[in-house]
Amino acid sequence: MEVVLSWIRFGLTAVGLLGGLIVVGIAVCGVYRFGYALNRMHAAAMLDTLGILFVLAALLFFWGISFASLKVLLIILFLWMASPVSSHLISRLEVTTNEKLEEECEVEKDGTC
Repeated sequence: MEVVLSWIRFGLTAVGLLGGLIVVGIAVCGVYRFGYALNRMHAAAMLDTLGILFVLAALLFFWGISFASLKVLLIILFLWMASPVSSHLISRLEVTTNEKLEEECEVEKDGTC
């Protein structure tokens, strides 16, 4: 029975790592392919939230219940709280400093897209 559980744990780890690798690959292609800064930032934010979550969740399955798993959970929580805030601040900076923003998107009167 223990052998079966270890294979299930190995399978979940492999699926998480492969899923994270696929998301990271798509996000990297998006960062290089998109021409506009806000579109690139969206692809990078997808990498932060989803790709890193899959990889760290795979580590959680690999290690099982341990003190290292608690550290990984704290890292996931920190990334999920910090990434949206930093993405919002970077996009806000782009909106306020880009003089050619009206060529890229429709700009409302308060300066947002």
